[in-house]
Amino acid sequence: MLEIRDLHATITDAEGRSLEILRGIDLAVPDGEVHAIMGPNGAGKSTLAHVLSGRDFYQVTAGSAVLDGVDLLAMAPEQRAAAGLFLAFQYPVELPGVGNAHFLRTALNAQRRARDLPEIDAVQFLKLARAEIKRLAMPEDMLKRQVNVGFSGGEKKRNEVLQMGLLRPRLAVLDETDSGLDIDALRIVAEGVNALRGPQFSALVITHYQRLLDYIVPDRVHVLAAGRIVRSGGPELARQLEVEGYAAIEQAA
Repeated sequence: MLEIRDLHATITDAEGRSLEILRGIDLAVPDGEVHAIMGPNGAGKSTLAHVLSGRDFYQVTAGSAVLDGVDLLAMAPEQRAAAGLFLAFQYPVELPGVGNAHFLRTALNAQRRARDLPEIDAVQFLKLARAEIKRLAMPEDMLKRQVNVGFSGGEKKRNEVLQMGLLRPRLAVLDETDSGLDIDALRIVAEGVNALRGPQFSALVITHYQRLLDYIVPDRVHVLAAGRIVRSGGPELARQLEVEGYAAIEQAA
């Protein structure tokens, strides 16, 4: 279970000024549930994702974030990953010279070592990876390519979901994974997330749009505005926001 209490975070701008982005986030995501976070641009949605993953660009000034009783904020990013946290980036980076298969197997074995599990060899890895690739309707030659190099936007997002399927995280944070996807790619990515749903998997889906939530139906929807969760509800809240927009919420926040 993810528990966030009174979380505050700042960034430092180019002139050295400290700007508060998160202003007291309170949020709980129980085991086995998928929660969506929606909100206007600049509300702090991506900041929350990066703070949870440990990006040092942000400074946490107050509050806590606990996953399965473990203090995430006290851990290095790689320790958070080993504890079961996964972040799917809005803009996945390219890694020239790094083979996709080598990258994925290295990441998987790093987590297995951290959990006192035996590493898997190349043959075992290829069997796992090919099964995931087939499920995501990805061409198998993507394993032979460099990480995200020359990938389309949809291919990059599918590659993120491939990583998630192999790593089997306890909590996946999807930072606007639907950004730039066409309808077919959106459906395939959503199917990859839905295939992991169960009592040992939770997700925090960050999105601007209702369309993703037609495929990944959330247990709860939260609206983040001005650095706080200002409203929560069921899936119907996302449909309401699609019709009404964020203007009234921003004004109230």
